Amino acid sequence: MRNKILLSVVIMLMVVLLVVLSYAEKNDYTIPIPPIEGEKQIIVRLLNESDGSITEKSLEDYIVGVVSAEMPASFEKEALKAQAVAARTYAMYKIESRRDLNYDLIIGTKDQSYKDNKTLLGQWGLSFFTHYLKIRNAVIETQNEIVTYNDKTINAFYFSMSNGYTEESELVFKQDLPYLKSVDSKWDNASITNYEYKKTISKNEFCNNLSISCEKITIDEENRSASGRVNSITINGKNMKGTEVRTKLGLRSTDFTFLISDEEIIITTKGFGHGVGMSQYGANGMAKEGYTYEQILKHYYQNTEIKKIHV
Repeated sequence: MRNKILLSVVIMLMVVLLVVLSYAEKNDYTIPIPPIEGEKQIIVRLLNESDGSITEKSLEDYIVGVVSAEMPASFEKEALKAQAVAARTYAMYKIESRRDLNYDLIIGTKDQSYKDNKTLLGQWGLSFFTHYLKIRNAVIETQNEIVTYNDKTINAFYFSMSNGYTEESELVFKQDLPYLKSVDSKWDNASITNYEYKKTISKNEFCNNLSISCEKITIDEENRSASGRVNSITINGKNMKGTEVRTKLGLRSTDFTFLISDEEIIITTKGFGHGVGMSQYGANGMAKEGYTYEQILKHYYQNTEIKKIHV
């Protein structure tokens, strides 16, 4: 009898799931976020970098796709809310700078990562609705909120994981922005998987990628910023920015060290990403300690305010 009841429950759940999936498929798996009563819904024009097509979507539904692509759904809710506000702020900053163009945002590598719901369904499988609704709720609970400095939308850079400190914006993007100063991010530490990462490459690959001679590798000068990242380095007489070395060698961050042997180079990095603005893993660490999304954002974006979008 008990087995029959369990079987009936399983069959009922499968029927419900099929009905929900059928409905979702007809609606592109999206449950649209309605506008706040009395406020105008913002529609954004999305340029697909791969084929040049332009589609329209509400800003809030777009942010769901960005948060889903940029931050693990397993992260704490307050971290997801902080990511939603940061992503919305970054989007609005881009929109404001493209008023004369026929698109607002780019789906591709030039703006924020974004995944549509069909892609997420393939990625999350049966966990799709659990993850989707969790992220959607984080977006709804911060709806229309952005980060401002002196009443202006900030350039809300963010990245995966720091080396324990964030970086000054001018050292990476050549923009001295007062709200993007180096701050402590102690929540990024060795307790996180791949916080410290080792990459081994051949000496020839190392030399070819950096366009240096390979008879003997010498590091003549290394200049690090206050955050511990390599600002500039001279290898075999060639002076390079740390960001240039990171790009050419495909490194996770600019906090790197080299161990040179006869045939290979072992490169150790700490953190992951450019280091400017909000650390996503740091935000999750703060959320675990009870910090709110507002506190997280104001920590990583110094002397800022969280305000509603004015349209």
